[in-house]
Amino acid sequence: MAAHVADRKPQLEVNMLVRDPQVCWSINEKHCNFKYFPEHKLPENVIATTDAKAALLNADFCLHAVPVQFSSSYLEGIAMYVDPGLPFISLSKGLELNTLRTMSQIIPQALRNPRQPYIVLSGPSFALELMNKLPTAMVVASKDKKLANTAQQLLASRNLRINRSSDVTGVEIAGALKNVLAIAAGIVEGMNLGNNSMAALVAQGCSEIRWLATKMGAKSTTITGLSGTGDIMLTCFVNLSRNRTVGVRLGSGENLDDILGSMNQVAEGVSTAGAVIALAQKYNVKMPVLTAVARIIDNELTPQKAVLELMSLPQVEEV
Repeated sequence: MAAHVADRKPQLEVNMLVRDPQVCWSINEKHCNFKYFPEHKLPENVIATTDAKAALLNADFCLHAVPVQFSSSYLEGIAMYVDPGLPFISLSKGLELNTLRTMSQIIPQALRNPRQPYIVLSGPSFALELMNKLPTAMVVASKDKKLANTAQQLLASRNLRINRSSDVTGVEIAGALKNVLAIAAGIVEGMNLGNNSMAALVAQGCSEIRWLATKMGAKSTTITGLSGTGDIMLTCFVNLSRNRTVGVRLGSGENLDDILGSMNQVAEGVSTAGAVIALAQKYNVKMPVLTAVARIIDNELTPQKAVLELMSLPQVEEV
């Protein structure tokens, strides 16, 4: 996103706050991030720093891409440098494990400012394809219509379409739970269960996400839109998906710790799966597919037993 904004607005200085001094050096001296996209040249107006105070000083927007499980502690540590009127655009998808909080709850609470301007950006968007300037469409959602409009103007370009929404809950819940569903889709792939079962599983997962999200106050149209069905399709069916990859390897019989130990990026679905069971209980929603993923991750269930359980569920009317 830093590269995208910098490319779109060459007159802006885009500060990238990073933790790794080597990544910082690589961006500033070589204009590339040797760790993630070594082949891609970054615009010269992307300037990396490890200094939060310097990065946030006089900022117009903050695009927040810290993984959900670490966001609260990270933001608490830099809160003193954050202007109370600085709009946060959250790119992080998931639910905090023990608290079940979404990013729209985590950010203002960690910054101790309930009025911190907040926007969520979501939708089917692999970073590599954005870096390659391939056509992409995403959604910005905010309760503040003017703020959503401003974010839309900042981000929309020839290769990135941005839709607006006021349904923050729908966009966040769909963005979090599609990662859990992608693990399930990967398990089906890893077990070689075929295309029929893949289609049935993803359709059931989409229904479960819709049931929960609408109980939490989301609009069902959000769940069938770009940030719901659109993102679910991408994450469940395409090999670039980190969460799907975790599922494929689980379905092939690998151990979860070995899988996570070999990855250099975070698969948010693994942590978010733990929150699914608690949410299903809290809102009294039956979610057999998504809760099965949580039980597989917690070693309570093998993928083989999960398939038997799902196929043995009572035959029901379509809801």
